[in-house]
Amino acid sequence: MQLQPEVVRIEIKKYKFNMETINFVDLKKQYSVIERDVNESLAAILKSGQFILGPVVEKAEDALSQYTNANHAITVSSGTDALFVSLLALGIGPGSKVFIPAFTYTATAEVIALLGAEPAFVDVDEDTYNISCDSLIEKINHYQRSELSNSAIIAVDLFGLPADYNTISDIAVNFGLHLISDAAQSFGGSIENQKVGKLSPVTTTSFYPTKPLSCYGDGGAVFTDDDELAMKIKSIRSHGITDNPYENVRIGTNARFDAMQAAVILSKLKIFDEELGKRENTAQIYNQELKGVVKTPTITNQVKSAWAHYTIRTRDRDELRKFLTENNIPTMIYYPKGMHEQTAYKKYHNGNPLIVSEKLCGEVLSLPLHPYMSEDQVYYVSEKVKKFIG
Repeated sequence: MQLQPEVVRIEIKKYKFNMETINFVDLKKQYSVIERDVNESLAAILKSGQFILGPVVEKAEDALSQYTNANHAITVSSGTDALFVSLLALGIGPGSKVFIPAFTYTATAEVIALLGAEPAFVDVDEDTYNISCDSLIEKINHYQRSELSNSAIIAVDLFGLPADYNTISDIAVNFGLHLISDAAQSFGGSIENQKVGKLSPVTTTSFYPTKPLSCYGDGGAVFTDDDELAMKIKSIRSHGITDNPYENVRIGTNARFDAMQAAVILSKLKIFDEELGKRENTAQIYNQELKGVVKTPTITNQVKSAWAHYTIRTRDRDELRKFLTENNIPTMIYYPKGMHEQTAYKKYHNGNPLIVSEKLCGEVLSLPLHPYMSEDQVYYVSEKVKKFIG
């Protein structure tokens, strides 16, 4: 009997989108959703003539405070300024040590150096990419207790994932250190249903246009439950004044938030939780499609990421990025060089390798993720990654 050849049916998936339109973020699409609300709010501000601080900024601060359940939300002109005014209010300056992860953006380190303090670089956890508590303790122990007077830890919530604040808080208390959460990428995240903004005595965030909650320029905020610290931060952001605009009670700076950006924040807050849900859905599709293909993000129990970025790891990172670019898929590398290896900061580091940070710099790749990606687009990106890896 002659055997008939087996018929193999191959299903070719047809994607319902223009492949040239995959965006890394899509602020234009977001604007189309809130256009009327934003335009009406901005028009009202233009008619009011109140552009710096004022009632719209106060309304935004109240909304942010309610969202996080923090007693105080103090808006400022950028995420960098949020860190700067917080450190200044805490008295960080010459002689202070500030422990930060090496695998982060320069803003975290530069504000420390600008205040005359010493950035002390710490390695990160290989799974979460956040500050390694073991490396943190080891670094702190390099110093005598007397050298740590008025020093601090800044824990950076990388890619949207809150750091291990339960453990980090214990370390800070044990060594008598201030603790600041740099939540530039994690606003909207939570641990055990407690939102970012309440996880640390001081939390800073950024409203840069590509952040999960963003404005249409620079902006940021500081969150705290400490009444006295909040008063100092409000004074520092306005040249060190209090009620009398010509009475300077402390050294300050100009870090005030403007009403137009506050109006944008108020409009975006109305859809923020919905957008976070869409980010989560996109991340879960990536997880499902790419698990076992590349190293996918690790999210621990009871922790909710804001999914600022979906970041994978592969030793073939540069070749994969080139392949994805050829297929109209934008990507980003956060970050190609650790802070301890940057020219401006080498003098603060003893030269010892920070192995995980250095490894990550050669392997991480962030894929497109934003609330307005279609599922077809997510599957298409995943398919191309799998095709390259083989």
